[in-house]
Amino acid sequence: MLAQTLLDRPRMFNHNRGLWGYTGTAPDGTQLTIQSSGMGGPSAAIVVSELAQLGARSIVRVGTCGALDVSLELGQLVLVGQAVAADGTSRALGAGERVQADPGLLRAFARAGAPAAQTVVSSDLFYDPNAGREQAWREAGVVAVEMECATVFALAARLRLTAAGVLVVSDLLGRRRVRITKDGLRAAERRMGELTTRAFALTGDGPG
Repeated sequence: MLAQTLLDRPRMFNHNRGLWGYTGTAPDGTQLTIQSSGMGGPSAAIVVSELAQLGARSIVRVGTCGALDVSLELGQLVLVGQAVAADGTSRALGAGERVQADPGLLRAFARAGAPAAQTVVSSDLFYDPNAGREQAWREAGVVAVEMECATVFALAARLRLTAAGVLVVSDLLGRRRVRITKDGLRAAERRMGELTTRAFALTGDGPG
């Protein structure tokens, strides 16, 4: 959907492992690749490594998250400034407790109209049975949970790429899980993609 919405003449260039990737021309005239990464840090690490081999310079993780902060609403966009590394892959890459997004990309997102950068946590579990862990994350200032940002940020730093993340709140994690509607998700994903292409255009050298 993002490739069809954001790219001029998107061309599928990859479908290895069932993960589709498209390359085309972004609105600012530069080349942009939109690549599925699968779920979780291990899959994301493979994809980021191979994109770097193909010449990527900047990586933005776009996807969904579950809100821990009660002020967040379904469909809201979250700009990720840092990720708490509660997953195995980022730790295996040498990450400390928290991994930072690239400051230059964050400034470009701010200029593109993004909300203030927030802290998320990257976890290996999509359905986490330990409710106490969610409360501990809230107390540590974490606004949402997802699965890939810490790995993407940690690996990008090792590979000398710039990286950031923009997420759609797809679930509210309270006493009961509340999930966004299909139409609501598609509309939010479109806003997420448009924001990302605007930010890339403001970095000076376009997408990687």
